[in-house]
Amino acid sequence: MTAKSITRTVLITGSTSGIGLGIANVFAKNKYNIIFNGLEAEGSAIASSIAKENSIDYLYSPANAMRSAELKTMVDEGLAKFGHIDILVNNAGVQHVAPIEDFPENKWAQILQINLTASYLLTKYLWKQMKQQKFGRIINIASAHGLFASEYKSAYVAAKHGLIGFTKVAALEGAAFNINCNAICPGYVRTPLVELQIRDQAKSHGIPEGEVITRVMLQKQAVKEFVPVELVGNLALFLAGEKAGTLTGTAIPVDGGWSAQ
Repeated sequence: MTAKSITRTVLITGSTSGIGLGIANVFAKNKYNIIFNGLEAEGSAIASSIAKENSIDYLYSPANAMRSAELKTMVDEGLAKFGHIDILVNNAGVQHVAPIEDFPENKWAQILQINLTASYLLTKYLWKQMKQQKFGRIINIASAHGLFASEYKSAYVAAKHGLIGFTKVAALEGAAFNINCNAICPGYVRTPLVELQIRDQAKSHGIPEGEVITRVMLQKQAVKEFVPVELVGNLALFLAGEKAGTLTGTAIPVDGGWSAQ
């Protein structure tokens, strides 16, 4: 199969809100088939609206990243509908902010499952058909916290560091089959997840919510602005393409200069 003979299909987890929605909009404008995924009550309507606006074919799945059987069903339904899934964007994520001694054990387990284990499972479920078609692009949305640590984010930092490690292993195992795997490491993108963090960070640091953005979130970035979601989407689009053939195993910072320090 070549890019000229087929329309590529992309599966994007957590694609009915936040960064995932921004990525989905970029792929939709570039006429990819999209498998949308999200738990929002209006998720199906969001997917339908984007597909209609851009005249693309799509599938919506409410698969819960906490349940491996649902993730497998999403993959099976996508393959049944489109015949191939060419790009996987592991984007779904959750966060909780608390000191280690107060960090709830159930939150630790949830964060590692959604941010790390679900990415492994979806990669595993798609690996065989990507090998058979000799094309695959796996894009893991990690975080600047996959490269650095911050206080009160033990589970999230552990999961994102693990995701970057998994990215490297998948890149090595996939190289012979034209399967690339890369991680994008955004700084702070203003999403519903970040809005929740503002509240949690204010509580953990004992400061007003209004001070969290400047004193905590953007303090380490050289560019004191939130990262545009379109920048993340356009980078994912490039990594998904034919021209990214030898770009694999990387963790690319998109962090306003945080990693330059």
